[in-house]
Amino acid sequence: MNVVIVGPFGLKPRGTMSVRALPMARALAARRHNVSVLLPPWQNPEDAGQCWEEEGVTVENIPLPPRVPGYFHLFTALRLARRALALRPHVVHFFKPKAYSGLTHWLLARLPRARRPRLVVDADDWEGPGGWNEIGGYSLVQRRFFAWQERWGLTHADAVTVVSRALESIVWALGVPPRQVFYVSNGVENGKLDTGRVQHPTSGGPHPIILLYTRFFEFPVSRVIEVLCRVRVQVPGARLLVVGEGLFGEEEELFRLAGQFGLTVAQPSTYNNQHVTRFTHDVTYMGWIPSHLLTACFAQADVAIYPFDDTLINRTKCAVKLLDLLAAGVPVVAEAVGQNCEMIRHGETGWLVPSGDVGAFSEAVVHLLGDARLRERLGQAAFQDVRRRFAWGGLIERVEWAYGVKH
Repeated sequence: MNVVIVGPFGLKPRGTMSVRALPMARALAARRHNVSVLLPPWQNPEDAGQCWEEEGVTVENIPLPPRVPGYFHLFTALRLARRALALRPHVVHFFKPKAYSGLTHWLLARLPRARRPRLVVDADDWEGPGGWNEIGGYSLVQRRFFAWQERWGLTHADAVTVVSRALESIVWALGVPPRQVFYVSNGVENGKLDTGRVQHPTSGGPHPIILLYTRFFEFPVSRVIEVLCRVRVQVPGARLLVVGEGLFGEEEELFRLAGQFGLTVAQPSTYNNQHVTRFTHDVTYMGWIPSHLLTACFAQADVAIYPFDDTLINRTKCAVKLLDLLAAGVPVVAEAVGQNCEMIRHGETGWLVPSGDVGAFSEAVVHLLGDARLRERLGQAAFQDVRRRFAWGGLIERVEWAYGVKH
C-alpha cells in the first residue's frame, strides 16, 4: 500500500511530526508499506527542498513559495496536494486537521470520491475552544479559522485516528460514526525498546534526585516548587533535576520561585553540560540535552514527577515524555488526568495522585523515596508494560485498520 503522510509543519521545532508521525511511518514501512512524509518546513525553511530516507520512509520537505501574504498559504497547500497525488497513494494521512495539512485535506476532498485516495485525519491535540486556540498566541481570525478547520476536517474524513480517549469521545460527539474513529495512543519505537532498563539508584542516598522531564505548559511552575519544599521537610537532602525547556519561557519563573524559597539553582552556564556529574544544588536546570545525556539523567533519578493540570488540553493529549520515563523504568509519580491514567496502573507501574493535590503529590514522592523495593518494583513493571502495550510494532495494526487493511 502506498501511504502519504502530510504534516502542518516540519520536523522541528514542534514535536508532532518527529514524535508521532515519523515513528508511525517507520512502523508502517517495517510492515512493507511504501511511505512518504510530506512536510511544509515554514518554521525551519533551511530544510525546504530537502529529501532523505529514514528506515524505509521517504521524508520530503517541499520547496516553499515566496512569503507573500495569502499567496504563501495557498501555494504551500497546492504544492502539498499536487505532490501527494503525484505519489499515487492509496491513503493520505493528514496530521492535525488544521493549517497546511488541513488545507491540503480540503483540496483533495474536492476530488470525486472515485478518483481520490482514502483520506485519514490524525488528531493528537484539541485545537479549538478550550484547546490550543486559548494558549497558542493566535489572532482572532486564526482562532476562528482553526476551529472551523478542526470541525470540518474531523467530520469529512474517511477515518480519524486519535491519540486519546478524550479526543475519541469528542470526535464521536461531532457526529463521526464510532466505526470510523480509531484510538492510537503515542508509542515507543521498537528500536528504542531493544535496549535494557536504565539502572537507577537503589539506596536513595543522602541526596535523592527528583527528576522533572517537561515542557512546563501543562502545569503551574509554583506547584513544582511547592512539592519540592514539602518533600524536603521530610527528606531534607532531596534535590530537583529539571530536563526540558519551557514552551513559553516558564523556566524563568522556576528560577525566580526557587530563589524566593531560598533554593540554590544551577543553570547550564554554571556546570559542564557535556556530561552529567554530581548535582550539588537544590535545583539543577539542564534545559534541552542530547539523547545520550537524557539516558544518563534518567539513570540518576530516584523518582520522577509528572505534574498535569486537569484541563482540556491535557485530557486530550498523550504525553510522550511520560512514556519515555516509563520505558526507561523510572518510577514515576504523576497526576491522574487523561491518558496518564491509561499509561500508568496505579501501584503497579507507577503512582497516580489527584490533579492539583500538592499534599498527596508530596506524600507520594516521600513514600517512594523511602521505599527502594517499591521503586524497583514500579520501575521494572513500567519497563515491561510499555514494551507490551505501547510498542509501535503493535500499535500500528490500529493504523492499518483506519487505512482499510483487513487482518
